[in-house]
Amino acid sequence: MGDRLHGKVALVTGAARGLGEAQARLFAEQGAVVVLTDVDMDRGSAVAVELGASATFRRLDVRRAEDWAAVVRECTGTYGGVDVLVNNAGTGTIPGPIEHETTENHLLLVDLNLSGVWRGIRAVIPAMRKRGGGSIVNISSIDGLVGVAGMATYAATKFAVTGLTRTTALELGRHGIRVNSVHPGIMQTPLVEGASEAVRKALQDLVGLQPIARLGRPIEVAQAALFLASDESSYCTGAGIVVDGGHLAGPHRPGFDTA
Repeated sequence: MGDRLHGKVALVTGAARGLGEAQARLFAEQGAVVVLTDVDMDRGSAVAVELGASATFRRLDVRRAEDWAAVVRECTGTYGGVDVLVNNAGTGTIPGPIEHETTENHLLLVDLNLSGVWRGIRAVIPAMRKRGGGSIVNISSIDGLVGVAGMATYAATKFAVTGLTRTTALELGRHGIRVNSVHPGIMQTPLVEGASEAVRKALQDLVGLQPIARLGRPIEVAQAALFLASDESSYCTGAGIVVDGGHLAGPHRPGFDTA
């Protein structure tokens, strides 16, 4: 147990499993009142029960503005406001060239990965402003920093989250609201574990070229989010933390490191 978030109310989206679950668990351990949200009510409720009295679960579809309004209204009525928002909810995609991607899939990714973050930021601004400030942590991706062949829309949404982070940091700083992003690399999440054997092998080959040659762990992303959520990062806004095992540090050139 710790107290890095003591007295803070934290709202975490996509908290039923994966990265969001790790964030919710760590935040609760560090003294926050955590409101877990997700569309998976069974799993999300079970995690909240495990965390005890300091946690509660509410259903939230980040694509619905009315869901956002209801959850923030409840946080304000029950706990007095919102101090931390982690925009974690999102989805991946099946790799493939842009010409084969369906319009339906494109629009779904945009609505979940980008517009869901946009709605979340807008929803918490009044509550945070009334509290005198707050911290918004947007979970982007390393694919929001470099292009990725075969993942046009996914990368576009994550680039957009990076841009949205920096722009809203400029707008909201005067209200004491900090906005930062975390950029995970290839992580050991249910999304990756549920991928096809061919995709999993390709990912293992990629991480094998990294300085830290393994998949990332959800707790490692949660620890970065914790820093940005806490007062320890009080002079950080518009910034991004890369958690990728060195994936983006530069190209691996076999033989050069042993010459």
